[in-house]
Formats: sequence, C-alpha cells, structure tokens
Amino acid sequence: MKKRILVTGGAGFIGSHLTDELLKHGYSVRVLDLLLPQVHGQGNQWPDYLNPEAELYLGDMRDPSAVEGALKGIDAVFHLAAAVGVGQSMYEIAHYTSVNNGGTAILLECLAKRPVERVIVASSMSIYGEGLYQNKAGKLVDVTERTMEQLRARRWELCDLDGSELTPVPTPETKPPALSSVYALSKYDQERMCLIFGKSYNIPTVALRFFNVYGTRQSLSNPYTGVLAIFASRLLNNQPPLINEDGNQKRDFVSVLDVAAAGRLALESPQADGHAINIGSGVAVSVLELAQLLGEMLERKHVGCDVTFRYRKGDIRHCFANVGQAKRLLGYQPKMSLEAGMIDLVEWLEGQTATDHVHRAQEELLARGLAI
Repeated sequence: MKKRILVTGGAGFIGSHLTDELLKHGYSVRVLDLLLPQVHGQGNQWPDYLNPEAELYLGDMRDPSAVEGALKGIDAVFHLAAAVGVGQSMYEIAHYTSVNNGGTAILLECLAKRPVERVIVASSMSIYGEGLYQNKAGKLVDVTERTMEQLRARRWELCDLDGSELTPVPTPETKPPALSSVYALSKYDQERMCLIFGKSYNIPTVALRFFNVYGTRQSLSNPYTGVLAIFASRLLNNQPPLINEDGNQKRDFVSVLDVAAAGRLALESPQADGHAINIGSGVAVSVLELAQLLGEMLERKHVGCDVTFRYRKGDIRHCFANVGQAKRLLGYQPKMSLEAGMIDLVEWLEGQTATDHVHRAQEELLARGLAI
C-alpha cells in the first residue's frame, strides 16, 4: 500500500517539486496550502503546474480544524508552509510569527493527537547568520555580525581582532546559530519545535536547512522571494537587478530538483532521525556573478546591474554549505550544476511574465530605516 504524505505549503515553489518527486517514487501526496496572494496571486486558484495526481486541500496552518482534516489518513508530514523573506520579516513581525511559529505549533498539537510515522521540517541557512570563517593563521573563527559603524563606512568584509580580513569557508551544522532577522528566528523556532516534539513523542523527525534554492515555479512577482527570482523579475522587465553592498557577498545556490531529492531521501533514511542537515550545492558564488550570468543567459547583458552599496538590516556577508553530513546521513549528492540549472530556469522564464515590485519593497525598507 502506498504511503500517504502530507506536504504543507505544497502549492509553492519547493513544495510542488517535492510533490512531483514523491509521486514519481510511488508515494501518495496530499497538498495543504493557503494560496497566499503575495505568492500565488489573487483568486485562490491552484497553480497549473501542480501534479494532477496530488490531492489538493485548501487551508490555513493556523486553523486547527483545517490541519486536522488534512492529517486524516496521513503516514508522514513534510512541513514547508512558511512566510518567507528576510526584509519583510523585519516589519511584518506579527505575521511572520503567527504563520511560522504559530502555524508550526498548531501542526504539532494536531500531531500529538494524530501521530504519524515521520516528520520532515524545512529549516533555513538563515539561522546561521554569518557563515564560518578562517583567519590568516588557518584557525576557524565563529563570528557574529558586522557593526553598524563598519557598514555605514561601506566596509563589507568581516575582520579578525587584528583588523585582517577573514576568509569564508563552508559552514557545517555544528556552527552555532546567530539569528539576525525575524525570519531566521522563526525558522529556527520551527526547526527546534519539530525536533523537540519528535523526540518527546517518539516520532522520527528531520530538519533540512535549505540554502539558496532556485529553479522553475518560483514566484516572480514576490519581491521577498529568492534572489534569482527577484533578479529574473527585473531583467524580464528590462530593469537592472538591484544588488546590495558591493555584490561580492557569497551564497550557495542549490537547484530545487536537488532539494526535492533530498526531501525524499530524508523520508527514507532512518539514520537522519533527530538531525538538522544542510541542503545546498557546496559551491560558493557571488551575488554579482549570479546576476551577470542570468543577464547573459536571458540575452539582457546590456541591461547591466545596479550595485547599490546599500546594506539591508538582517543580511549577512557570506554563507555557503558544508554538505558532508547530508552525504553521510542521506546519501545526498547534488547533481545539478549551477550552469545546467540556470539553463532550465531560463527556458522556463522565456514563457513567463513578471510584475516588478522590487523598487516598492526597497522603498519600504528605506522608509523604515531597515536599509542604509
């Protein structure tokens, strides 16, 4: 008999690809989603990219009756539903806390009454704050954050006590959290609540710390979504991508197809129980390099990039994944190179339209003093 899997937030970018992956491997999938207008547009219409084999359930994670209904007959849960975005989280604090923290609490209370065989929760690389660094002597340094004085002087890199620049290195799960935004705090809360709950109720639970996920189906009209989708929205409207700081900040961009595969592996790998696991590509790329590559591939190189030399509060300088634990515990191996993943993305983008709300979002942050 097929295992029945509930994917909360399953109508979204990552959730829909995970649904495809699970169905392809013989699982039965039910999707629970609120269809938030900021992500899916007005009208509560299910996206046409959703797999027709999935069972669709419209509901809010904060509504116990909706969650209880969605859990009926379910064997395992993927909890992906969340409000996403660092910048917006810094002023829509009640909303992010209600959806992410409160919604997870409701889910866990329902699971206490209706246990399942396994829970996998989507966590985030944002919980690390700054990634791990190395000083000039080769010693690992666990830094916290840059000072406002430094950022106002446009000195972007992190430095050791002697003033020498630190070198970023792959960040492992052993690095302590350094929560620099309300979004990061809410994701860490989701992760820890689920792991504590799983241990207490003897429900095998895994947290997957996603790095910068990109790919098809990402909302192009949501100015708080992933950076690649934001850049694509600008370029499709013949506007230059807006790049904070000097553009040399490094991130780990991982294909949504690799992320979906990691999710399935977490469902099938008992040795992962109780762990928080990085899911990334293991490769560091600067934000400016990424924007330039996308511009070239979309044949909009002439549009250029707008490097703002501004800082958005809650942002960090460098963070990219050490994926050794994912390889050991899940048998995970990222298969999609950035170049190959970008080809897939660009082919999809050619048929898309995007409403550019990026300037409006930037003005909102500036007006609130959240960007300098």
